[in-house]
Amino acid sequence: MPLRRRILFALLAMICISISDRLLLADDDKPANPLKALLITGGSSHDYPSQQQILSEGISRRANVEWKIVLQGETRDTMIEFYKNPNWADGYDVVVHNECFGGVQDDAFIEQIAKPHFDGVPAVTIHCSTHSYRNAKTDEWRKLLGVSSFGHETHYPLAVKPVQHEHPIMKGFPETWNTPNGELYIIEKQWPNCVPLAQAYGKRTEKNHTCVWVNTYGKGRLFGTTIGHHNITMRQEVYLDMVARGLLWACKKLDDDGKPLPGYEAAKSATAIPANSQ
Repeated sequence: MPLRRRILFALLAMICISISDRLLLADDDKPANPLKALLITGGSSHDYPSQQQILSEGISRRANVEWKIVLQGETRDTMIEFYKNPNWADGYDVVVHNECFGGVQDDAFIEQIAKPHFDGVPAVTIHCSTHSYRNAKTDEWRKLLGVSSFGHETHYPLAVKPVQHEHPIMKGFPETWNTPNGELYIIEKQWPNCVPLAQAYGKRTEKNHTCVWVNTYGKGRLFGTTIGHHNITMRQEVYLDMVARGLLWACKKLDDDGKPLPGYEAAKSATAIPANSQ
């Protein structure tokens, strides 16, 4: 082959390699699709209209998450319409439960809520979700949670202390976090797959109770906390940082240092939450 032709082929090969590298780099630079999160909230005893904003905006300031919010029900015994569809969780990467339906005892209804999580949909459970469905005969919701609780202590600030300092969710968590107010849930049982991450001392029971944990239920991963009765506590940076890390962990999008995996960092356009709201 003439020298001129060999040089031409070599130049063309170099150009093709350069173009290929640029295309690969462009693919790597593309942002990850946001996690599609479903927030189910409603029921009795809490300010759920405000908390839907606190949680969704607070988490989106910390992670690449977009939301569908379902706020239904104002009493503890409401069987909300959204759960009556057997495919209620289809299309979502994670479900955040912040609900208070302790009076619902329909086993089939409750098992239909738990099933998508058993099949692999990640879950985050906040505060009164731990007391929801607690009087039903079926254990499926309790197995999903990883804990069983049937009552709580009176309102007072909590001293929350980590028990798993090296877990990614607890990275950056203080040695002791003193909440501005609190409602400590009494944990009667921890199920076999529950891993406690933090605890707080109960003045009435005179013992420590797990208040932050992770659990596995079938194929699903769960992050749970019983903290979050008062809006002022939920608005704390420590709280929102922890819940955002918990959500990412449940979705397998959190690294070992407690940071979002590439592409799952907060969107720059996320809305800040006023810090002084009660």
